[in-house]
Amino acid sequence: MKKILIIEDDNIICDELSELLENAGYAPVILKSFENSKAEILVIKPDLILLDINIPYLNGELLLKELRKDSDVPVIMVTSRNTEADEVLSMSYGADDYITKPYNPTILLLRIGAVLKRFEQYSDVLVYRDLSINPQKGVLLKEDEEILLTKNEMIIFMYLFQNQSRIVSRDELMTDLWNNNEYINDNALTVNISRLRSKLKDIGYGDAIETRKGLGYILL
Repeated sequence: MKKILIIEDDNIICDELSELLENAGYAPVILKSFENSKAEILVIKPDLILLDINIPYLNGELLLKELRKDSDVPVIMVTSRNTEADEVLSMSYGADDYITKPYNPTILLLRIGAVLKRFEQYSDVLVYRDLSINPQKGVLLKEDEEILLTKNEMIIFMYLFQNQSRIVSRDELMTDLWNNNEYINDNALTVNISRLRSKLKDIGYGDAIETRKGLGYILL
């Protein structure tokens, strides 16, 4: 049974989350003290953390930043903030996903399942040419240079990477994104591929993703 740590200072929300997780077959644990949050997390050793941004002492984003120095445990930010800046900052600090309140309980459970699945599937650092790929952190590493990918960009890159020997259609990519609970349209897919290509080009891999007209894409 997967242990999920709830880091939230609203007792009512804690109880609701705990009940939701328990009914879904998880083992919820609620962090009781926020004074030494990082040390408590390392002792509890959860399989996943639901982390609110607005917590006492050290806010959730800074706690995540500190935690990433010692742990790659999957983290989903659960917050009432609904700004792109907060989402970008959370992802840059190492969040695996981000969901805003009020959230749909079913969507939250789907995201938890998707993050755990990705973490189990890619528990080791992978290699493409001379790049190290860390899907949990959403990072491509070239020597000492880190390239941060968004969640969608990493899903697309990993699907192309796993099917490197063949052409992948747009429909396949859309299906994989939907399977990971990322409900994007055709235009959004084009934008994400364009951004991914741009980031790869910045580190010398402008030829990595080739378009095969009428067929799809292939990772060379």
